Amino acid sequence: MAETKGAPRQVRTAAIASLVGSALEWYDFFLYGTAAALVFNTLFFPTFDPLVGTIAAFGTNAAGFLARPLGGIVFGHFGDRLGRKAMLVITLMIMGVSTFLIGLLPGYAALGVWAPVLLVGLRIVQGIAVGGEWGGGVLIVSEHAPDHRRGFYSAWSQTGVGLGFVLSASVFTLVQAVTSKDAFLAWGWRIPFLAGIVLTAVGLLIRMRVMETPTAQRAEPAGKKAGLPILDVLRTHPKAVLIAFGARIAENGALYVFLTFSLSYAATIGLNGDLVLAAVVAGMLVESFAMPMWGALSDRVGRRPVYLGGAIAMILWAYPFFAMFDSRNPVLVFVAAFVALVICHGSMIGTQPSFFHELFDSRVRYSGVAFGHELASMVAGGFSPIIATALFAWAGASWPIALFLIGMGVVTVIAVAAAPETAAHPDHGKEDVPACPRPSISHMGH
Repeated sequence: MAETKGAPRQVRTAAIASLVGSALEWYDFFLYGTAAALVFNTLFFPTFDPLVGTIAAFGTNAAGFLARPLGGIVFGHFGDRLGRKAMLVITLMIMGVSTFLIGLLPGYAALGVWAPVLLVGLRIVQGIAVGGEWGGGVLIVSEHAPDHRRGFYSAWSQTGVGLGFVLSASVFTLVQAVTSKDAFLAWGWRIPFLAGIVLTAVGLLIRMRVMETPTAQRAEPAGKKAGLPILDVLRTHPKAVLIAFGARIAENGALYVFLTFSLSYAATIGLNGDLVLAAVVAGMLVESFAMPMWGALSDRVGRRPVYLGGAIAMILWAYPFFAMFDSRNPVLVFVAAFVALVICHGSMIGTQPSFFHELFDSRVRYSGVAFGHELASMVAGGFSPIIATALFAWAGASWPIALFLIGMGVVTVIAVAAAPETAAHPDHGKEDVPACPRPSISHMGH
């Protein structure tokens, strides 16, 4: 579809809109993970042993991940039927309101068991929203981008994910710094959640300005929309869905070990929590701007080499990561976080948008990208902090968690190795040119 892609200015506008919108949406989503590690175990599960309370708090965090495939199916359906832009506006509104309500929610002392029940309910709503957002945020850029620079431009949507975490962690750190411990537990933790509604309004203004993608515009008059996109994608692209699912296991599962579990692990081994949070935030900030560089590299050498490189690097770094944390040396903690995030995770997540885009025909692309992506989020991202915490509670050491990371890395290596290279294939809308003689990954599920 290179000959019909938008002008460079439109591509840049789409990239900026996706970056800002996804940063604000993921700010909301990541707030919960940070609060689960630092606050929710005390406020919503005070009757449990501290370690069990942490597992319970991570369990409510996982509820959002369980809901993400549902969001991918629902918003993927309407994204393929009605267009990408409308879904991005709706998901951002849902996320903003649910995050604001979490900030107003009384704790266990006021509501008893209803407090964690309502907390889980709002987390599920967040999961549905973010499950529908990611696919649209990626496609609003990748479907505007020229074929030869799709990796570079589409990776900017992932930069928004990284900046969302940096923003959420920074706001939490700032509030902790200006309040006492008792004040933070009483009301300070609510400030980042309540502030999210203002950021949501800013994001909506920006997203309303972005143009619909050329692919969605072409499908409208041509009548090329799938009747039930999720069924069509499972029927025609089953292998592509499995590849997207497997490719995401290491990327997503490891991320939440690095970002969420590492905070509670640090507290358990007596490592300064502020130091770990600073290392993770700094690593994520650098990674955010490294993502487009990894995407650009995938434009030059291919999606598979870059993605495989990240998965293999993560396998090799699993043991050193925890060994450096156990050393309690501040420099080594920073090195552990930087390598894990900037190199291991960054190379996978930076390549992911263009790679997943090229796995599916445009008529079912939103559904295919969203479902494969969010199914892995449910399995890997939602449960990895819980599994890591349980493994640590069982062994009293980090080696089982390193083995867990290695196992996820192996799954991703197998999935990506099973995929043909897609970077060299121009995207002509795929379904618009069924007679094209070139091999197409979009037919590998047939």
